[in-house]
Amino acid sequence: MNSKRSLRQKYSRLVRGEGNWEHTSSARSFDNDGEPICNRSNNRPFSSILSTRLQRRQVLRGTLAAAVTSMFAGPVLDGLKARPAQASSPLLGFRAIPVSEADVITVPEGYTARVLIPYGEPITGDFPRYSLNNTGEEQGMQIGHHHDGMHFFPIEGASPYEGSSTDGLLVVNHEYIEPRYTHAAAVGQPLSPDDFPRKADGTREADQVLKEMNAHGVSVVRIARQNDGSWSVVPDERNRRITALTPMEIQGPVRGSELVKTKYSPDGTRTRGTINNCAHGVTPWNTYLTCEENWARYFLNSDEVVPRELERYGTSTDGTSRYGWELADSGADEYARFTASALAGSATEDYRNEPNNFGWVVEIDPFDPTSTPQKRTALGRFAHENVIFQPPVEGQPIVCYSGDDARSEYIYKYVSAQPYFQATASGALLDDGTLYVARYHEDGTGEWLALKFGENGLTPENGFRNQADILVNTRTAADFVGATPMDRPEWGAVDPRNGMVYFTLTNNTRRTPEEVDAANPRPENNWGHIIRWDEGADLAAPSFRWDLFVLAGPKDDSRKLSGRALNEDNIFACPDGLGFDADGRLWIQTDIGESVMNQGEFAQFGNNQMLAADPNTGEIRRFLTGPIGQEITGVTWTPDQRTMFINVQHPGATTSEEEFAAGNVNSRWPDQNPEIYPRSATVVITKDDGGIIGT
Repeated sequence: MNSKRSLRQKYSRLVRGEGNWEHTSSARSFDNDGEPICNRSNNRPFSSILSTRLQRRQVLRGTLAAAVTSMFAGPVLDGLKARPAQASSPLLGFRAIPVSEADVITVPEGYTARVLIPYGEPITGDFPRYSLNNTGEEQGMQIGHHHDGMHFFPIEGASPYEGSSTDGLLVVNHEYIEPRYTHAAAVGQPLSPDDFPRKADGTREADQVLKEMNAHGVSVVRIARQNDGSWSVVPDERNRRITALTPMEIQGPVRGSELVKTKYSPDGTRTRGTINNCAHGVTPWNTYLTCEENWARYFLNSDEVVPRELERYGTSTDGTSRYGWELADSGADEYARFTASALAGSATEDYRNEPNNFGWVVEIDPFDPTSTPQKRTALGRFAHENVIFQPPVEGQPIVCYSGDDARSEYIYKYVSAQPYFQATASGALLDDGTLYVARYHEDGTGEWLALKFGENGLTPENGFRNQADILVNTRTAADFVGATPMDRPEWGAVDPRNGMVYFTLTNNTRRTPEEVDAANPRPENNWGHIIRWDEGADLAAPSFRWDLFVLAGPKDDSRKLSGRALNEDNIFACPDGLGFDADGRLWIQTDIGESVMNQGEFAQFGNNQMLAADPNTGEIRRFLTGPIGQEITGVTWTPDQRTMFINVQHPGATTSEEEFAAGNVNSRWPDQNPEIYPRSATVVITKDDGGIIGT
């Protein structure tokens, strides 16, 4: 039987609930972030494609040798040809720093790093001071937990990249929380990062749940540079917190669908809150996009058969949800909605559909504090990492990309149906367009497969009822059309000089030798890599050409563009955050998981770090190392590039349950005070001579 037909027949059964996607939580495995691995498709993985391209017999763990070297020394893509290595890159004007295990931020000589807006910093309302004893209501006036993607908007509000470099709105995501570092009631208990305090009867204090929900979401805060070069919070009516409780509108093809109707919104047009806000995007019309990533386990479904729109995303099915918000002792509706089971006669009488209101990209107008955030459903529903735009062209469609951050998931592209005109552009461009998913080929080419009703077999006969159904079940539709599973696609970035797209593929330790391919070249991929592609002049075209930029890892198992291995100045693992500055430097941030950080093979990389790369030569240098137990994430600049902002997320996360119970927390960053737990925070980096960062 034709292999494609066999695959489609299989998914025709699965999407109708006739296959093995019923309740199978007992067999579920988890990735490095503790998220369930939900892709059980037979789609050919990227590692298999790259393996064939790189002479598969030579692609063995630790012995990439000639296969990878030959690929990097002579890429097939004219636009991606490596240049000879130079002793000194014209873009990188700093001396690389060494790896570090210290509980500090380290930057090169001639630079200064200062802490800004740590968790709990007051920004609005009554400006309550930070304390473990803060109430849930007070948390709603303070900076949230676990800073992630962010952007600096110049205060004039006319452009996201032009204007003041001394005054602006910093918009920051707060991905998740550590309850043990949130509540006074947690002190002395043997709690891991995801564990939470419970009452004797197994329920949770409602105010603790409120505090955790208000620690999620997004912060909009005005900041200004002071005379001494530091930055501080400015009281402003635009300062606000957007949390897991903030009312939001559902826009795009899913608005009004049967799949998003709930007791809260019987017509399927509204929902409450945004959660697990990982990275972000910035629209050409000066608004902020926050991306909902690992949201699925926040919900609990106890139905005998779990619907595909929950099962394919890994909704909790046993015991409690990730933080047990449904256990709040008040039983209030805003907490009860995290029980996503069929408890009543129809979907408008319970919250069986509540998870379908999450997994989206949310648009926020940072300059209008009265505006309602909009969930843009045409961009698809999955574990969004970030959204990156090609520079807009007057009269042409908007083009943007996003990765699904889970092992063996996919990379997506969106093309608007209507053209962009600067004078009239708005979020409506994100409500009407075509979502595509990537398929990679061994010869260095790739194609975009439309996830559009009536195309590529996405029809009622194959279990897809309409476009809303396809978008709510984006992963299932991508499985069906034969997308290429990737090694955890995370952040993307577009080179401002030539439009080339870069994506980090963080790792995949479970990829077998039989599953390697041209774009995911290593089995047991501990270290990760960065892929890039060129779409040519027609960004809306259905094809592209791809190659690898770097294979991360230690000296004996890595390659950069020159064909040479990484060295002590740039060895790194698990690339995650990614961003280009205006001059074309590529900034790479790492996220080695806390379960392996500074242990075994990972000890050589030290704490998580940030590096800068020259895309022309492939040269890479380590620019920053962070404190203990954290992830370096988020990067943005003032328009003059003389101030850089990065985030330090979850310092102290490597503290064990026993250490926490005994009060032996292994990080006290940034306060370095034995009475204060570690706190995520933004770090402001400036050059002592006032110059451009990186030069």
